[in-house]
Amino acid sequence: MVVIVRMLAGRVLALVPLLLGVILFVFVVMRFSPTDPALAAFEGANVSQEQLEAFREANGLNDPLPLQYVHFVGQLLQGDFGTSVITKQPVGETITTALPLTVQLTLMGLLIALVLAVLLGITSALFRDRWPDQLIRLITLAGVAAPAFWVALLLVQWLAVGEGLFPTSGYVSMNDSFGGWLNSMALPAIALAMPVAAQLTRIIRTSMVEELDRDYVRTARGGGLPPVVVVGRNVLRNALVNPLTVLGLRVGYLLGGAVVIETMFALPGMGQNMIQAVKDGDTAKVQGFVITIAIGFVLVNLIVDLLYLLANPRLRSHA
Repeated sequence: MVVIVRMLAGRVLALVPLLLGVILFVFVVMRFSPTDPALAAFEGANVSQEQLEAFREANGLNDPLPLQYVHFVGQLLQGDFGTSVITKQPVGETITTALPLTVQLTLMGLLIALVLAVLLGITSALFRDRWPDQLIRLITLAGVAAPAFWVALLLVQWLAVGEGLFPTSGYVSMNDSFGGWLNSMALPAIALAMPVAAQLTRIIRTSMVEELDRDYVRTARGGGLPPVVVVGRNVLRNALVNPLTVLGLRVGYLLGGAVVIETMFALPGMGQNMIQAVKDGDTAKVQGFVITIAIGFVLVNLIVDLLYLLANPRLRSHA
């Protein structure tokens, strides 16, 4: 337990400069973007140069960049993401409203991807070089090459427009109707999950094949243990350790893919709000959304590191 706490503390401390670097990158990119927050605040109205300068002075836009960055980080540490120049509402309120939907979509996509990847990866490894393995490898190869938005278009054309089983767009809150929520989230989650499921399937298959070729597996089988016990109790547990190392990156892909998928299906999550903020030139919103997604990505990878530590006794023994 002491080793785990020490390593976790080290990971957390390492995240501090990483987060500061992400915040600095977002801050610099937005400051050098062609969008003028002053012009966006007045929504294209005919205003004088004096009014624009007064707005910039009141909001600290004329301060040196290092001072603006320090002030920005100080606001973030207080949980203040700034105020939208368009709606005049705190960005934090918009994030609080939009973030739950993006988290729901990401977790739903992750669950679908994990279930498919584990089932297909195990099946492919157990039937190595036979027709089920060849078929699964062909399907996953196509899945890796297919972007989520293209899968979404196919699903909408087939299951929504063609069969009428799902809505083409829109969102129903879970509080209003669980069935309606599930129906509105199914296609986006499946489209988001397919590329990740394909990638994880190939990784799990490779890891399973390596474990099945180890001496302890042959010894267990020679000792008369049923294949179900050998695979379920030993092989699967050891084979799933390595895929954990890439799971955090795949979750990051899901978070990034949610931006496009939410826009395609008109889901009022972080993605659709961020795209609209970019169109409006609302720099405060864009900064808040990007930093929130980045923090989520970093925290997910921290959790994955902890899970990998707990699942790999050899790593703990070398700590």
